[in-house]
Amino acid sequence: MIKHILKSILIASIGLFMACDSPTKTIDKKEKTTALIDYVNPLMGTDSDFSLSNGNTYPAIATPWAMNFWTPQTAKMGDGWAYKYDDKTIRGIKQTHQPSPWINDYAAFSLMAVTGNLKYKEEERASYFSHKAEIVKPNHYSVYLADYDVTAEVSPTERAAHFKFTFPKTDSAFIILDAFYKGSMVKILPKERKIIGYCRNNSGGVPDNFHNYFVAEFDKDFELNHTWGDGWKLIENSTDNKGEHVGAIIGFKTKKGEEVNVKVASSFISHEQAALNLKTEIGNDSFENTKEKAAAAWEKELQRIVIEDDNIDNVRTFYSCLYRVLLFPRKFYEYDATGSVIHYSPYNGEVLPGYMFTDNGFWDTFRAVFPFFNMMYPELNTQIMEGLANTYKESGWLPEWASPGHRDCMIGSNSATIIADAFLKGNMQEKDVSVLLEAVLKNANEVEGRPVNSVGREGANYYNKLGYVPYDVGINENAARTLEYAFADFTIAEMAKKLNKDGVAAHFYKKSYNYKNLFDSSTNLMRGKNEDGTFQSPFNPLKWGDAFTEGNSLHYTWSVFHDTQGLIDLMGGKEIFEAKLDEVFEMPPNFDASYYGFRIHEILEMQIANMGNYAHGNQPIQHMIYLYNYANTSYKAQEKLREVLTKLYSATPDGYCGDEDNGQTSAWYVFSSLGFYPVTPAVNEYVIGSPLFKKATLTLENGKTFVISASNNSEKNVYIESASLNGKPWNNSFLYSDAVQDGGSLEFNMDAVPNKAWASKPENTPYSLSKKLKK
Repeated sequence: MIKHILKSILIASIGLFMACDSPTKTIDKKEKTTALIDYVNPLMGTDSDFSLSNGNTYPAIATPWAMNFWTPQTAKMGDGWAYKYDDKTIRGIKQTHQPSPWINDYAAFSLMAVTGNLKYKEEERASYFSHKAEIVKPNHYSVYLADYDVTAEVSPTERAAHFKFTFPKTDSAFIILDAFYKGSMVKILPKERKIIGYCRNNSGGVPDNFHNYFVAEFDKDFELNHTWGDGWKLIENSTDNKGEHVGAIIGFKTKKGEEVNVKVASSFISHEQAALNLKTEIGNDSFENTKEKAAAAWEKELQRIVIEDDNIDNVRTFYSCLYRVLLFPRKFYEYDATGSVIHYSPYNGEVLPGYMFTDNGFWDTFRAVFPFFNMMYPELNTQIMEGLANTYKESGWLPEWASPGHRDCMIGSNSATIIADAFLKGNMQEKDVSVLLEAVLKNANEVEGRPVNSVGREGANYYNKLGYVPYDVGINENAARTLEYAFADFTIAEMAKKLNKDGVAAHFYKKSYNYKNLFDSSTNLMRGKNEDGTFQSPFNPLKWGDAFTEGNSLHYTWSVFHDTQGLIDLMGGKEIFEAKLDEVFEMPPNFDASYYGFRIHEILEMQIANMGNYAHGNQPIQHMIYLYNYANTSYKAQEKLREVLTKLYSATPDGYCGDEDNGQTSAWYVFSSLGFYPVTPAVNEYVIGSPLFKKATLTLENGKTFVISASNNSEKNVYIESASLNGKPWNNSFLYSDAVQDGGSLEFNMDAVPNKAWASKPENTPYSLSKKLKK
């Protein structure tokens, strides 16, 4: 998604696959011989650029939730689009921590091999490569550097990596370590066959003492060693350098096919910790050992959901999306010599005990990523909650966009939703409950002292006084903020209620109805409202931005996650509500981009999808199709969901329809292809859609299994004719999350003709706050 920093940057500047045909085969659990990792395509979404996102991803060579990723670098240093599928040259394999091109990278450095005349400058050393001579898997990257007749490979651990460079016969083989700009240091230790150093590059959100310390150990003696200093000034036969941008070069003579191995690790704490990370995670392992361990780490997680289906393309897309869901948030902690968990704090610069996670934008991931963790990875989410408590204790605030510390990006108070959902699902340590409740209450009530605008609630003073953030008081995207704050208030109320804090709960339940303050009955849409209580005028529901965030009123009107029935009542009933949903799909993809001054990539992605004004490539509307269930027309949701699953996703470089965003767009696919989706985090329900696969087996962390099967499922049979839960008829268009955790089976019988009678009664609809109160 196009981040808020982009708009300010643009204003400032103005002021100054592996996609190949393969035979269809059955993926059968009993007969499966292919490792699930082999279905993952890390190149999915890499055919992207500033103007059009097909994912805005890069191939992350990493283990799940690793502290460090590695990726081939085709773009110049500092370019957020570090790897673009259509690029033809590669200039290194870099350690990366980038969560999004809009947020950019930090703590990056790279390794590159060259032969012949020494070329070490970034542009000069770049080598032509081809995807035909490239292997891209989560646990292994290999590329043939055509200009140097070298094959470069890397396999990862959580905090280290193992490189292997296969050289030709030459007297001039070189390996280059580029420590990048914004402050770096290198020191070559020839007798120890090591390079140590640090890099300090970042895009914000770091304390003054921020360093990424690295150590690289080689298995071959150095025959020469050079460094370069600022301005790419080569200093021959030198062993150390420090400056704005420095690097190290070592040279060898090699035989044909000779392999040079490099074991690399890093730490945000110290060089000693980096060496410990290397010893602990790689030690004496061979390259193949590291590669196999990384594959095993992925296989362990991917095997948690086993798909059985005869459409190989859909299976590849599923596991490629699941891979993305399991990358972020990043582990920002390490283990000391005693095995205790410690972390460098990106908030106060101290080394402290306990967990820390980072590189996440909750505006995206509160919707489906964290509900997925609560379903499949409760222990991990408990650790993430401890990390959020540590963030609050170390900075005084909860993060909303962290990379690695607080970043000024996006809107909302979505940390509250993530915290409440984890607490209500039982995925929080008792010691963290009071800290995190205090934190979410501070977010909701305090205005002063916020480190950046995205932290806490921008406009909270207006919101708490008027029940909305006004359009005309200089706070952008005010209507979107109001709607998101109202939902966050609901989740706080649910958390307080379970803690028997009835007064707090009543207060926030009342505030959760603030969405009604922006409803314009003359248009049946959400609309910005001025401080004096009048609606903004003129009003164009097709205008992107302005009162809304990366969308328009047609997209944000549905952001009443906790009270869809209340929205239905405001609109005048289910038939009118259903017709309004239909309108979004049936109208042309018209838009007004005047707020941005140009057509942002999200608008273009909506246009080319040919689904009217439905903009699945961005997060605000991704739950919208499921809302047909609340109007007792589930068959419409089933039809449209299947279209999105099969039309807008594929395991190819152009396989997404917009920004992937830390696993959120992938999590939508993972949930939806299983047959349900968490429309309302912090309640005990998923909303049922249209299962894509004939069978999916979920192995839960508690040891139980939940099996989803869909008989007669096919490309045409997208409608639910009937359903049963644990052998008993199920006529609700929702599924209790407890039913999944208890284990059992959900069976669908699919048909090509909609069964309009299924889930057609008012009691069959999913959770709404107004519906609950009416009971």
